[in-house]
Amino acid sequence: MEEKLDIITIGEGLIELSSNQELSLAPSFNKFYGGDALTTAIAAQKMGSKVGFISRVGCDYFKEFLMDSWQAEGIDISQVKLTEDCNGLYLLARLKNGKKEFSYYRKKTAAAKLSIEDLSEKYFENANYFYTSGTVQSLSLSTRETVKKAFKLAKEKSLTTAYDPNFSSLLVSQNEAKEFFEEINENIDILFLNDKNDMINIFDIDSIEKTIKACWDLGINIIIVRSSKNNGYYTGYAGDIVFQPFIEREVVDLTGSGDAFNGGYLHALSSGFTPFSATKFAAIVAAVQIKELGAIKSLPNKKEVYEEYEKIK
Repeated sequence: MEEKLDIITIGEGLIELSSNQELSLAPSFNKFYGGDALTTAIAAQKMGSKVGFISRVGCDYFKEFLMDSWQAEGIDISQVKLTEDCNGLYLLARLKNGKKEFSYYRKKTAAAKLSIEDLSEKYFENANYFYTSGTVQSLSLSTRETVKKAFKLAKEKSLTTAYDPNFSSLLVSQNEAKEFFEEINENIDILFLNDKNDMINIFDIDSIEKTIKACWDLGINIIIVRSSKNNGYYTGYAGDIVFQPFIEREVVDLTGSGDAFNGGYLHALSSGFTPFSATKFAAIVAAVQIKELGAIKSLPNKKEVYEEYEKIK
């Protein structure tokens, strides 16, 4: 792709099969696609950024569905390689009591075979920001090495780098999450955390202010902490910590709201917003996204978010 990209991401594309009934009782499922880094990429694309996605897709029955869908979203998929492996999938039940049931099938999939051979120096030279997550590292030893190499390559090519540990005990242990972070922290410019899982499990700190200061000491420039305890976002930058309350909306589905926020934030920052105003913009993206079902299907459009931002900035 010759056109300059604002953001490139590495991630997995998963088939999403969802139901509003318990998984054991559901007679049928709705088909879509998901993945945390992919959700971030599409969120940024919908806001107006030019975004590239690095991944592998298996040549199974879902190949055309995934590739055609991402291309229709406007994502550059020139760095998505086709393999003979299967694609990953997850089953999701959104129940009336607000609870969810998840079941992942993501090991030994096409995306789990990502390797450092999938990283093009020229592709990184043609972009401004790079983003991925701990979820991608958790797929396999190969993806873990690929993420490590990608951060080094991004810094060599002067990209601004961003990372979300996205810790989940369903996917990794606390020690693994710490190792993932330690392997790349010297090459991180922007760090997304939440106080419920990431902060405690990676830093062993329950104070947001102390966590942000610890990250500054590591050389990370911008830290955003999503606080479910305090209902808002803390942005730490250049010695200042600024709080942005959640923008109140009726919550229908929180799936992927953090990933949607990340995409909105990276778009805003790459578009010239300050680190603090970018948080306000991204908060709108996340607030609108939670009003509907699904991580990607519910992502808002550019016009809707910018109009609301103009009203509250």
